[in-house]
Amino acid sequence: MSSAQAPSLPPLIPREILFGNPEKTSPQLSPDGKYLAYIAPDEKNVLQVWLRTVGQEDDQILTADKKRGIRIFFWTYNPDQLIYMQDSDGDENFHLHLVNIHSKIVRDLTPFQGVKAELVELEPKFPDQVLVALNLNNPQKFDVYRINLKNGAVEFDTDNPGNIISWTSDAQFQIGAATASTADGGYDLLLQKPDKQWEILRHWGPEEEGNSVSFSDDGKTLYIQGNHDANAKRLLAVDLDTRQETVIAEDQQYDVVGIIIQPLTRVIQAVSFYKDKQEWQVIDHSITADFEEIAKVRPGEFSVISRDLEDKTWLVAYRTDNGPVYYYAYNRESKTSTFLFSNQPKLEALQLASMQPISYEARDGLTIHSYLTTPVGIPTQNLPTVLLVHGGPWARDVWGFSPTTQWLANRGYAVLQVNFRGSTGYGKAFLNAGNREWAAKMHDDLIDSVNWLVEQGISDPQKIAIMGGSYGGYATLVGLTFTPEVFAAGVDIVGPSNLITLIETIPPYWEPLKAMLSHRVGNLETEEEFLKSRSPLFFADRIQKPLLIGQGANDPRVKQSESDQIVNAMQQAGLPVQYALYTDEGHGFARPENRLHFFAIVEEFLAKYLGGRFEPLADIPGHSGIVK
Repeated sequence: MSSAQAPSLPPLIPREILFGNPEKTSPQLSPDGKYLAYIAPDEKNVLQVWLRTVGQEDDQILTADKKRGIRIFFWTYNPDQLIYMQDSDGDENFHLHLVNIHSKIVRDLTPFQGVKAELVELEPKFPDQVLVALNLNNPQKFDVYRINLKNGAVEFDTDNPGNIISWTSDAQFQIGAATASTADGGYDLLLQKPDKQWEILRHWGPEEEGNSVSFSDDGKTLYIQGNHDANAKRLLAVDLDTRQETVIAEDQQYDVVGIIIQPLTRVIQAVSFYKDKQEWQVIDHSITADFEEIAKVRPGEFSVISRDLEDKTWLVAYRTDNGPVYYYAYNRESKTSTFLFSNQPKLEALQLASMQPISYEARDGLTIHSYLTTPVGIPTQNLPTVLLVHGGPWARDVWGFSPTTQWLANRGYAVLQVNFRGSTGYGKAFLNAGNREWAAKMHDDLIDSVNWLVEQGISDPQKIAIMGGSYGGYATLVGLTFTPEVFAAGVDIVGPSNLITLIETIPPYWEPLKAMLSHRVGNLETEEEFLKSRSPLFFADRIQKPLLIGQGANDPRVKQSESDQIVNAMQQAGLPVQYALYTDEGHGFARPENRLHFFAIVEEFLAKYLGGRFEPLADIPGHSGIVK
């Protein structure tokens, strides 16, 4: 950056504001509408569940998590009980904890060592029960258990034959349908008959996707998602007597993403498609006027995140690209909205960058959609740039506020987030275009995006870094090994370096997904050489540019060994690598102390090799980082 431009960048935003804890977030209404629960830090800056009586300011803290902070909670249909989920230091073996909001007594509903709990369903008509999937009998498969919320009794409910990956219960709170992975890399839609035997309703091949969503209240219709007979995932109703399928909502290019279902009547009310931004399609006309009113409250994307059982009050979140998330209570009778709070009020006074949806053509003519964010206050030309690659890879970037993106833009970098082929949401042709293309066409899309940035005059070709987490970390390693001249530096967060060891060390409960991985990535049994040819570890000697790696020691998905082996290879070859290992983290950094520590290191690293601004690394008490 020239000295003439530098003064016109806005002041440095402290990392604490962007990567610290939110002030308040994730509000949820109790089923009777009397209470509002939300997540906020306690006096030790650990996220807890808080409670207030609606209409009063009697906020009180309900939980006492010691270290990691609570991120996931939900009300049961018993108005004085809520459940939160917590794992141990990022191991992803989540337990379900029941909290009584009056006595504040907490009970671990799934106190089994080394076992992961997944919520299957809560049902208003059965307020004292919860269906939970646990890999208690066999670490590779989750069976369904029925837990009594009054006495904590755990009762075996439904056996998993071994390949079921999701469950759907009916209005009588019985498991009625399931989605199972199949040996060809596809999926079966299963219906459970009265004799507890499973019947295959439909099969999706390895190039297709689908799953069950919900039963109608009378049990005669099963709602499903699927992209059979279409390019994009549609919402369909299956008549269980005739097996006829009826389309409820579809788009030619974009998959169905969000589905709003009325909790008592089980009527499908609205569906969203995520294009450049989120678009809602109202199905149930009884809420049309509500959606019209909600859309007027403030700019940005809205979503209905909670509702009471009388359906009088909804909680609505508004998301924008250059500010916090704003939460409102919407009264359906008066059609009025009341502001509750925003998750990070300190953002409101800052000069934040806007995020622009863009698209370009890849070298083979495929249209690639991305999001470009450029610094406020300086011309968008010849900028140092960070290519920020999403994880998954079967996921996608969306429009909206991103702490990482704002931090980079504030430091003077252009940021491009690419939905490369294989990203989800754009229909199955786009998804399948990424099959067996790790380190090949999926990487070409990233290089084509770099070329686009340079051709547009946005980026300085000598000052482009690549950075990402999980698959994005892998893409970073691919960038530095397969195209060593393109990037000035790389930041890999929990990225795999060797596809062979990645697949060999997946968690046992990912076993049902192995066929899908074989189809989409490569077959471990028969294609070791192919997988080797797509693994950065074996090309580490090609690296020319500096690499920074961040890793959680307890990561169950991308084991610490994935980072260790590439660091060792680079150190032996005398190549520039910096390594930060966090002893109490998993697949990503949940504790704010660790986030602040790692991003301070990243900021100094990028400033050194790209020339952006940085806030010096201050002492951060409580982080677990070991820097090698």
